Amino acid sequence: MGNRGMEELIPLVNRLQDVFSAIGQSCDLDLPQIAVVGGQSAGKSSVLENFVGRDFLPRGSGIVTRRPLVLQLISSTSEHAEFLHCKGKRFTDFDDVRQEIKAETDRVTGTNKGISSIPINLCICSQNVLNLTLIDLPGITKVPVGDQPPDIEYQIRDMIMQFICRENCLILAVTPANVNLANSDALKLAKDVDPQGHRTIGVITKLDLMDKGTDVRDVLENRLLPLRRGYVGVVNRSQKDIEGKKDISAALAAERRFFKSHPAYRHMADCMGTLYLQRLLNQQLTNHIRDTLPALRSRLQGQLLALDKEAEEYKCLNADDPSRKNKALIKLIHHFGLDFEKRIKGSGDQVDTVELSGGAKINRIFHERLPLELVKMEFDEKEIRREIGYAIKNIHGIRTGLFTPDMAFEAIVKKQIVKLKGPCLKCVDMVIQELINTVQQCTNKLKPFPKLWEETERIVTTHIRERESQAKDQVLLSLEIQLSYINTNHEDFIGFANAQQKSSQTSKNPSAGKQVIRKGWLTINNISLIKGGAKEYWFMLTTESLSWFKDDEEKEKKCMLPLDNLKVRDIEKGFLSSKHVFAIFNTEQRSVIPPTHTSEERTLFQRMFFQL
Repeated sequence: MGNRGMEELIPLVNRLQDVFSAIGQSCDLDLPQIAVVGGQSAGKSSVLENFVGRDFLPRGSGIVTRRPLVLQLISSTSEHAEFLHCKGKRFTDFDDVRQEIKAETDRVTGTNKGISSIPINLCICSQNVLNLTLIDLPGITKVPVGDQPPDIEYQIRDMIMQFICRENCLILAVTPANVNLANSDALKLAKDVDPQGHRTIGVITKLDLMDKGTDVRDVLENRLLPLRRGYVGVVNRSQKDIEGKKDISAALAAERRFFKSHPAYRHMADCMGTLYLQRLLNQQLTNHIRDTLPALRSRLQGQLLALDKEAEEYKCLNADDPSRKNKALIKLIHHFGLDFEKRIKGSGDQVDTVELSGGAKINRIFHERLPLELVKMEFDEKEIRREIGYAIKNIHGIRTGLFTPDMAFEAIVKKQIVKLKGPCLKCVDMVIQELINTVQQCTNKLKPFPKLWEETERIVTTHIRERESQAKDQVLLSLEIQLSYINTNHEDFIGFANAQQKSSQTSKNPSAGKQVIRKGWLTINNISLIKGGAKEYWFMLTTESLSWFKDDEEKEKKCMLPLDNLKVRDIEKGFLSSKHVFAIFNTEQRSVIPPTHTSEERTLFQRMFFQL
């Protein structure tokens, strides 16, 4: 194969990727590619922008890359960019490219830091680039932000593993030099799937930010953490340079001077820097495609023969052949089942960014709505005491009892357990209704076949209704089991002996009754008496008082509010809210602020309770 053929290898694979992305299928082909892996702020974006010589990637704090970006670089005399989802539209202003990446990301993932494995395909033609294809993956993160789920770290890891687990994928592991390389997330993930380092290329960024007297010469010389394909060091623009719109060509010249003048790296300056890395990746990817092309061609031919065989079978089918109709019917029902399963498990390709539905809503019913309904079951202490008194007297009859009978305890407890029936059955009703809504959404694809659409929805809905009665029977049976036997030996049951022991301990230690209910930071805003407009205090809510201090050491107390005849109630917090909201109110309908407090303290109380 001549040089011309070698140059056409990468564009050939690019065309295959575009075809498969356009039809939404991978055809089970493991195409040769390079995946860029690294933690947040590791410098991945700067490396890619240096390749192109333009600022075109979104910037910001937190997770910015939220969908895989398939970046195809094509050497050309003209300079423009083109997205696969905007076929035919050429972008010459790279600020527009950045905005289109953000808009396309938000279209699928929403605007609040969600992620998706659906890639964005971007092709950039320029005289500054070599033929190269890279997949920029989301940065590895540890802490969820926005409306991200708590397991965002594992979701990003799974997305990265989907790409780097493929045998034909080269791994570009980007690691900043100012962190311990032994703890590099990128190198750790690469080692998990490529333990021998045959497919991994190491990139060390931020060499200019290392402490004076330190360097990573051993790493760049491939002696400390050896990789088969070695390491390349680069120096990117600083955040100040980026904000100041420093020209990338000037940054590349400064990078060259850095390696030429640095005593630890000048002997290897010709093998360092962005330009060398681009040439190396072009060569590595070209050779990799050449090595994998025979197996790729064989697999593609095998799939083509299988498709031809299936096409021949369809040619022989009559339009009125019953077997063809049965096959189409089975296929439609199969797709309906898969769609329903995806909506319940949350693995569908289309993510609703407007409201909760399917499995997410059922999860909310179990973990938020049901506990809320149980909390709403308020108990009148005076009424319960009156019922206890009547129960004890009725059980004793004409006799005067010395001890509280067990039957009175069981009668009161069973009456409270029965109250759980309403919230539990309401929870079942809400789950059933959401399942039926999900069925209706899934059957919308069957509308071209009205009879099939109507019958499928009827059969599945009837089946769900049948299971509804069984579910309610199980709930009622569970309540009956709880009512049939009151387990006073359970570890959570206090009992008279434990209660008496706790009472004696309380009498010996008066401070023992001062139980802490809440503690944390409290911000008080818009108070004219406080200079600066807002103050942050450490507060502590106990069974006796509400106090706040200068800081969490609790040494300097600012104010204290006694809680005589006051009660605390939790208020339902918003969905996915991390704030705990509670209210303090007086049972005797009087002001909660004692008149003994100063006017400044009373103002603080009023503003604070207004916020609560």
